[in-house]
Amino acid sequence: MSKVTCDIGISVDGYAAGPNQRVDEPIGDRGELLHRWMFEEAEANAEIIESVTDAGAFIMGRNMFTAGRGEWDLEWNGYWGEEPPYHAPTFVLTHYPREPVPMKGGTTFHFVTDGIEAALARARDAAGDRNVSICGGAHTVNQYLAAGLIDELRLHIAPMVLGGGERLFEGVGDIGLEQTAVSHSGLVTHVTYRATAPRG
Repeated sequence: MSKVTCDIGISVDGYAAGPNQRVDEPIGDRGELLHRWMFEEAEANAEIIESVTDAGAFIMGRNMFTAGRGEWDLEWNGYWGEEPPYHAPTFVLTHYPREPVPMKGGTTFHFVTDGIEAALARARDAAGDRNVSICGGAHTVNQYLAAGLIDELRLHIAPMVLGGGERLFEGVGDIGLEQTAVSHSGLVTHVTYRATAPRG
């Protein structure tokens, strides 16, 4: 049976992005260091890297797609160039409607204005029997955790302290986490949890 998964990189103090997120620093100050392992230790982490984009559909918040707010800049198609890494339908949570944006490699961005559950329903339809992945950022992941809609949470913890920014687990309630796997390399520790809905 397909699952709703989430892969997210965080610092040891729980931040998925540093402070001062902006167009030229979309993950905030020093936030790119959270993901050094994907580039500097790609061979050691090849299986994990492959699993991050192994889903039939993806969901992300608007802030992960663009630093812009308000009405859309229709010239902006995301941070990833002409061929984003998703290669599947990708649903962007937003308050502002926009027509779908097809990209090279099979990614089409769809813009969802009626909330996280509507986005998940559309992603499940698009994914068929494959998993749906919640990409981020932290605010979006927190909403899905608080609603009990993530089955498997995969944290990629970088050995660094950001000290501020966008933090995971804020406002999620008393969720249950059962550790099911752990591995590491020099720049990251990967921990997989089975997640359950908040209690009470």
